Parts: sequence; C-alpha cells; structure tokens
Amino acid sequence: MKFDILKSDSKSKARAGIITTDHGEIQTPIFMPVGTAGTVKSVHQRELKEDIKAQIILGNTYHLYLRPGLDTIKKAGGLHQFINWDKPILTDSGGYQVYSLSGRNKIKEEGVKFASHIDGSKHLFTPENVMDTQRVIGADIIMAFDECTPYPCDYTYAKNSMHMTHRWLDRCITQFDKTEGMYAHNQVLFPIVQGSTYKDLRIQSAEYIASKNAFGNAIGGLSVGEPHEDMYAMTEVVCDILPKDKPRYLMGVGTPENLLESIALGVDMFDCVMPTRNARNGQLFTRKGIINIKNKKWENDFSPIDPDGTTYVDQYYSKAYLRHLVASKEILAAQIASIHNLGFYLWLVGEARTHIINGTFDVWKPQMVKQVTQRL
Repeated sequence: MKFDILKSDSKSKARAGIITTDHGEIQTPIFMPVGTAGTVKSVHQRELKEDIKAQIILGNTYHLYLRPGLDTIKKAGGLHQFINWDKPILTDSGGYQVYSLSGRNKIKEEGVKFASHIDGSKHLFTPENVMDTQRVIGADIIMAFDECTPYPCDYTYAKNSMHMTHRWLDRCITQFDKTEGMYAHNQVLFPIVQGSTYKDLRIQSAEYIASKNAFGNAIGGLSVGEPHEDMYAMTEVVCDILPKDKPRYLMGVGTPENLLESIALGVDMFDCVMPTRNARNGQLFTRKGIINIKNKKWENDFSPIDPDGTTYVDQYYSKAYLRHLVASKEILAAQIASIHNLGFYLWLVGEARTHIINGTFDVWKPQMVKQVTQRL
C-alpha cells in the first residue's frame, strides 16, 4: 500500500491524496460508510458502488466475531468474498464496543472480558487475538485494540487508559508483525491516539503513536459527547504531531459540518453511522440544509427528494412519497433515505477534494458549512 498527497491547501491544513490498496484506490479526503455486521444497513453493495460511489466501507471485529463467526468468514474466503465487495474494507478492532457496551465487560491489562449482547456467552479480547481475528476477517486496513474513554472522563482515568492503550498497541504490533494475511492481499495496521479532551495527554499519545511509523494513524475517543469545540481542538493538536506523509483517520465523525472543519485541520478519513441512522429516522442531509421529512410541510411536496442530489433516488422519488413511506414505517423509506444521505456524504468529501486541488477550499468551506447546517 502507499499514500500520496497530491495537493495541500495553502490557507488551511487540508490535503487531497490517494491511498492505494490491493483492492483499489481511495481518494482522500474520504467518508467510509459503516457496515458493522458485513452490511451497510438497508443498502445493497451494488448501490454502494454504482450510486453512492463508496470507495471503502467498514466492518466491525466485535460484531463479525460473534456473528456470523470466524469459521464462516474463513470458509467464505474472507469478508470481501463473503459480502461480495471487491473494494477496500477497514475493520474497527472492537475497542469502541468496550466503550459502548460498558455494562457488559471488564477491562484488565490482559484484555477485555465481555458478555455477548446476542446470547450472553463469555469472551475475551486481547491485543493478540484481535489481530488474529482481523487477519481472518481480511480487511485491508485493521485497527489496533484500544480503550475508548467515555466523556466526561477524569484525568487520572484518561491517563491510565491511554498508557494501557499504548501497551496494547505494542502487543498488537508484535502479533501483527509475526503473522501474515490469509487471502493474498496486503493488510496494514493503524494505531489509535487516545487521551480524552486533555491536551497534554493527546500530545503524549500522538507522539507515541507517531513513533511507531505505521502506514496510517487514527484519532479515537472523540465524538463521544464532548462539545464540538473540544473535538476540533484535540484534532488540531493531534494532526500537528502525526506525520504529514501518513493518512489520518478521525474515528466516528460525524455531521457534515464536522467533516468540513476536520478536513481543514488535516484529517483524511472519516466514518460515522449518522447518515444511515438518521436516515432511518427521516432526517436527510442536503447541500442546502437538513430536512426532517416527517414534518407536515412535505406532505404534498411532489418535487424530487433532492434536485441537486447525486444518486438515482434523489430525482426518482418525491418528498411527499418518502414522507408517506416514513410515516407508514415501510422498509423502502430506510433504503431511499440511506442511499440519499450516503450519496450526499460522498459528494461532500469529493467536493472538498476538488476545491483543495483547485485552490478554492478556503472560500468554499465556510459557505458550505453555513448551507449544510441550515434547517429547511
């Protein structure tokens, strides 16, 4: 794999690049649709490729490990073959599930003992077996095992957790280096910066992660309830330390505004469940603002869902029809809204890339932030 920066913005820290993998190129900045259990909810793989123009999607080690299980994935020839997806995949190591399922786990130096949310069975994740699990899953980019601290988080806990994440990283690297991929394509490991919202901890963690000289680096533990100003401040601190010639991935972020502001700080990669989760609740993101399709004002609006949209559903269906589907709790509502929202997110990062290359990002970004945050 390789990462090439094609253009850096002269008035911000934004940059446009290309990540080359054995499953194809990823043009950055990029948004990665979340396919937790081997599926981006309510969206076919064909639609992901042809309409949404997704270049890479996510899977989650915790969920895939529990169901369908490693034996099934291995017999299928890896996750790419199992889900019929021939483009890059990134897998989250399960560290976020340690955070989100905190009532079902025990965190120790060895690793994390947890009860399955499916059947209550007991399991242990260690840095070593999480690396082995991600080898079996076969993603192109795999994440180090970490602990995502909650917000708010007291300083002592954040510091101890950060150092444990660093020790876990060393164990991940050792295990990763002594094993090989199983499916004739290269895999790379991304470490994760932690440290909550404490600047000195973020600096320590970023310096430690940078010293590992990994192919790329991730920023974790943000977008967990902290004010956006804190998220941007921590992202800026970390991006100023992480190597400029490596891709930077801000995990679990976020709103269209979050993406644009973080691109300006030097972030290259994003993922978030927001476009699909909010779609299932009737919220649409557009370049002119945010639509709550449940509102009565759309009941007799027979104009296209989004005349400026980039996917086939945007012109094919009307706002009134989508509102009817949402009110009727029809499955098609989730499909249409999810395709639209993901198409918009991919359009947004693609436009950011174009403006970085053209040298107009500094003028375009504040105008677009104003537009995408409006309520229509």
